[in-house]
Amino acid sequence: MSNSVDFSGRPFHFIGIGGIGMSALAYVLAKRQFPVSGSDLRPNHITHKLESIGAHIFGKQEASNLEFFQPQVLANPVVLNSQEQLPTATKSKLPQVICSTAINTNNLEYKAALELGCPVLHRSDVLAALIADYYSIAVAGTHGKTTTSSMIGYMLLEAGLDPTIIVGGEVNAWSGNARLGQSQYLVAEADESDGSLVKHAPEIGIITNIELDHPDHYDTLEEVIDTFQTFAKGCKTLIGSIDCATVRDRLQPTITYSLHSDTGADYTVTNIDYRADGTTALVWEKGKALGVLTLRLLSRHNLSNALAAVAVGRALGLEFGAIAKGIATFEGARRRFEFRGEVNGITFIDDYAHHPSEIRVTLAAARLQARPGQRVVAIFQPHRYSRTLTFLDEFAESFTHADLVVLTDIYSAGEPNLGQISGERLTAEIAKQHSQVVYQPTLPAVCEYLLQTLHPGDLALFLGAGNLNQVIPEVITTLCEPAKATS
Repeated sequence: MSNSVDFSGRPFHFIGIGGIGMSALAYVLAKRQFPVSGSDLRPNHITHKLESIGAHIFGKQEASNLEFFQPQVLANPVVLNSQEQLPTATKSKLPQVICSTAINTNNLEYKAALELGCPVLHRSDVLAALIADYYSIAVAGTHGKTTTSSMIGYMLLEAGLDPTIIVGGEVNAWSGNARLGQSQYLVAEADESDGSLVKHAPEIGIITNIELDHPDHYDTLEEVIDTFQTFAKGCKTLIGSIDCATVRDRLQPTITYSLHSDTGADYTVTNIDYRADGTTALVWEKGKALGVLTLRLLSRHNLSNALAAVAVGRALGLEFGAIAKGIATFEGARRRFEFRGEVNGITFIDDYAHHPSEIRVTLAAARLQARPGQRVVAIFQPHRYSRTLTFLDEFAESFTHADLVVLTDIYSAGEPNLGQISGERLTAEIAKQHSQVVYQPTLPAVCEYLLQTLHPGDLALFLGAGNLNQVIPEVITTLCEPAKATS
């Protein structure tokens, strides 16, 4: 693949434009008035939004899609097998074709792009070029990237700095996963899952924590650390949480933060109050009290994310009052402990947690929010065979704060099933640690079980990075029907 991005006006064509990372890039480029097109097999509200700002969306991934900007290029079928026959002037007008790691090399659109001689770029190349084009703040880390980057973006927006924002989740404040600002600032979520994190060189980098989370790409934690170390070297200023021993011991952050006042970090907190409706804490900067920080978000991991945002705000010269005001009204990103509704006294929460560490802290937050006597029902869809197998023991111990655990089969995310692990086996392992565990192999079975099992007072927490949350509207709608019939 090429890695040279052309911002002179050459078209961009995204294969798989509806993905959360791809669509954010496409949105910013389209808003910057670049010609943008893309394909996706499953149109959704994100692709519809892209169409509304001028992007052309194809519902199939076919070679002929590349005719959109230059119809004459494919006029002669011979050209598909002989890029040498293309005149240089024609080649220069071919679109830049953007792919993610999810695109298979046998994809017809991808193969056609290579045969035509289109510049073919990885999604991370475009993000790296945008990061280089702005005064950029890039948020990395195994957990908390989306919440932290969204919080920083919102804080800067509320402070009047008008940032461009590219994140891996949807945020109500800017009605999506991206916004184009008019200032020099860019806030971006930087992903380590495929190793492409090493391409980014922001003005300010944040590392929230480091764990092994993607065994499909990394064999060992040491390989993950190496990726973060390379990223750290490219940051002019590195902000890191020293509550993570790996960040503390293996990196040298320029600015540090910690939830513990005795660590010697630049930013710490005391007087912490974790409540069901949010969190408050007194923030300290190098031994000096800055003031009280209030969050709507729950639990210690979100207080840590907020402390990272404080460190960024102060590095940019913001007064603490402006920082605290922005953070206090931040409501979070979608699928990050997102309230989906309440019916018949049952509360429905959707969360993206898919790693054992994330499940533990999310269930702890649910237990904090739960009223006395309220049952926490964890509904979990494992994500990827490789992750489920690698962390089998850790998953088995992650559901302590749940009263009832409901599991379904593994969401493959495109991985082949090698027969080494299943949702049923994971259920058996969790059952060794937990007395109330149920396996329902399919989403319809999950839906039917929940309709029979949930009762008033339950907090139903849906966990996973796959498509489990599609069950939520059906369960809510079905539960509402008896109420309508009797009203």
